[in-house]
Amino acid sequence: IKAGKDIESIYIQRGLTGGIILELKALLKEVDAPVHNVPIEKLNRMTQKNHQGVIAVISSISFQKIEDIIPLIYEKGETPLVLILDGITDVRNMGAIARTAACAGVHAIIVPTKNSAQINADAIKTSAGALFSIPVCRHPSLHKTALFLQECGLQIVACTEKTNDLIYAPDYAAPTAIVMGAEDEGISNEIMRMANHLAKIPMIGEISSLNVSVSAGVILYEAIRQRSLV
Repeated sequence: IKAGKDIESIYIQRGLTGGIILELKALLKEVDAPVHNVPIEKLNRMTQKNHQGVIAVISSISFQKIEDIIPLIYEKGETPLVLILDGITDVRNMGAIARTAACAGVHAIIVPTKNSAQINADAIKTSAGALFSIPVCRHPSLHKTALFLQECGLQIVACTEKTNDLIYAPDYAAPTAIVMGAEDEGISNEIMRMANHLAKIPMIGEISSLNVSVSAGVILYEAIRQRSLV
């Protein structure tokens, strides 16, 4: 942490006390990374080295701040298009979504600090390297992030089956943040309530849902289609 490395996650031995834990708690105030309290057996399985009760997993990428990115997009004269991933925990889905987002010209991907897939080797491989090129932003509160985006003039479009409105209804030529939720639980109620638009992908066949990475591609390319007409 002191070296300024981006931390993917931190594992602390359950019940750990003493000076190291006090120092660590002070350092954690500077880091947006999930902290897991685990039994010492798990730490021993993670490394053969002397871990002193604490292991930090270094991220494969450098996380960025959406607060820095949005002003730069406007300064370039571009219309923001960002993707919020709410509870996407499968690393291959994360990688596939990032690859599609990069192809579609998405300016940034936003993920929560907790309940999100690790950006590991599998995610990077599935993304075909896109996770090295597209900015990924991590924040402890997606709700606060969405509020910030709305204050910056972005509409929040939640891709969900819990609506009668199709994905073709929103005007994606406007500054937009598209929210994708986990396949099992969907988008959180907190984000759903504040969304400017709810939009669903039409389903005609017997299977009633798509893989989330496919769904992300469908709605992103509807946004690109609309923007190409402007």
